[in-house]
Amino acid sequence: MYEFLLSTGIVALAEMGDKTQLLALLLAARFRKPVPILIAILLATIINHGVSAALGQWVTTVVPEIVLLWVLALGFIAMAAWMLIPDELGDETDSINKWQKYGVFGATFVLFFLAEIGDKTQIATVALAARFDSLFWVMAGTTLGMMIANAPAVFAGNKLAHKLPIALIHKIGAAVFLLIGVSALAQHYLF
Repeated sequence: MYEFLLSTGIVALAEMGDKTQLLALLLAARFRKPVPILIAILLATIINHGVSAALGQWVTTVVPEIVLLWVLALGFIAMAAWMLIPDELGDETDSINKWQKYGVFGATFVLFFLAEIGDKTQIATVALAARFDSLFWVMAGTTLGMMIANAPAVFAGNKLAHKLPIALIHKIGAAVFLLIGVSALAQHYLF
């Protein structure tokens, strides 16, 4: 259960102000249909994070344990630094227009899935699945974290986004990533 709760918290924090959350805001403002948007975000996240968690688990079978320890620890520390760099969403109007012919659900699913590739939360999912031996709980936690961050964005739109202390949330998220990275090394070398 620890893996689930940690994965949920980390991804919820990492998603605040992230480009995919900004995309969710943009899609909500454009289509004004929150239910199909949320269902599409959920399904895109389940698939994306499921593959990511499987990749994280697979990496543990092919990379030597000490190399994996250092890669994960340094990866979490790098994620801490990445959290401090604010994301920006470019002009997605053309992308939305391109995929709009597939409806609210189709456009949201494709755009969200593509935006999540190589994103902080996807990389965090790979790292968490490699760190913990629990593919299901990591995927379930990271997916819930995405929904915790994106559901209010979809329902409240820009009204809520401007009131959140995004810089503080990013600093807290960075501290959590840093703590995980350092503690992974400390557990190995001190205990």
